[in-house]
Amino acid sequence: MPTAVVTWDVEQVVHFEPGSLSRSGQVHFGFHDREGRHYLVEHQRHFIGLLDAGGRLVWTVARERVREDVPNIAADVEFPMYVDRLARGPVLVSNFRSARIYRVDVEARRAELFVDGHALGMEDAGNCVVDDQDHVWVNEVQGCRVWEFDASGRVVGTLGDGTPGFQREGVPFSEARFHWIYDLRRGPEGNLYVLDSRNFAVRRIDVQRRRVETIAGTGKPGYDGDGGPATAATFGSDPGARFDGPISLSLDEEGNYFIGDRFNRVVRMVDARTGIVTTIAGHHPSTSEEPNDPTERNPLRLRLPKISSMDYHDGRLLVPTDLSEGSGDLVVLRKHA
Repeated sequence: MPTAVVTWDVEQVVHFEPGSLSRSGQVHFGFHDREGRHYLVEHQRHFIGLLDAGGRLVWTVARERVREDVPNIAADVEFPMYVDRLARGPVLVSNFRSARIYRVDVEARRAELFVDGHALGMEDAGNCVVDDQDHVWVNEVQGCRVWEFDASGRVVGTLGDGTPGFQREGVPFSEARFHWIYDLRRGPEGNLYVLDSRNFAVRRIDVQRRRVETIAGTGKPGYDGDGGPATAATFGSDPGARFDGPISLSLDEEGNYFIGDRFNRVVRMVDARTGIVTTIAGHHPSTSEEPNDPTERNPLRLRLPKISSMDYHDGRLLVPTDLSEGSGDLVVLRKHA
């Protein structure tokens, strides 16, 4: 049977000024869990919150109450990065700077420490992703490791030894090496996907086979490979940036994955069935950091500086960009097959 052609258009462009939390039912940075709940993640303002269908806060998790009219669950949140849920319902919140993961019982309005990363020797904590066995996977960004915890917060194992490295071929967990991991996501088939950023690559953690495979990227930077296999593609770099390489990753319900190619200023999609990579939004080269025209509907004409924290939900890819301190656009791309 012929492969279905996937196309994209721009459903919405929302511009956020410093201090604004919600506009047109959207938030600048946020994530959906697998049941469709939508969470706001305020990295710089140090809180997360559950959103209702209109983009309004239902509750927050923060050191102190964020808004007088919104219940708060007290926790020592510091630069939160990601939100996911355990099977039994508690919410997990990862914190980059403190390397702490908090377990939040929403009904009891109580948060407790789930993982103290610094006590384990972690430099930081990226995402906290729950797999189908209720194990929690955490990417240590600068420490170049991926940690696996059970549902009680006990260490099951680590991938990587803390030193940068790379393998283009598949390797067992014990041999896997990474170089600054900026994103970690769960795929619909139950595997984990690692954005191995300073290796300019995407790696797949096969949970059942206990192996790590490189599925996109060569280990070298560039902007090449559209229309061909993702394993031969290159992704953007800025050696002068602290966070070099692609910085955001997301997947849809079919296993297609999307790479926020930050320094090429584009979003690239890898088809799960063919392994072919294409640019679906933005244009290269682009230097403008002006807000996008809210009436723009052609994704290949978008300006996408500093893509980060992409999120896919219900046929839509949400692409946040930064323009200046606290401001930026959220571009909502809609999929058609």
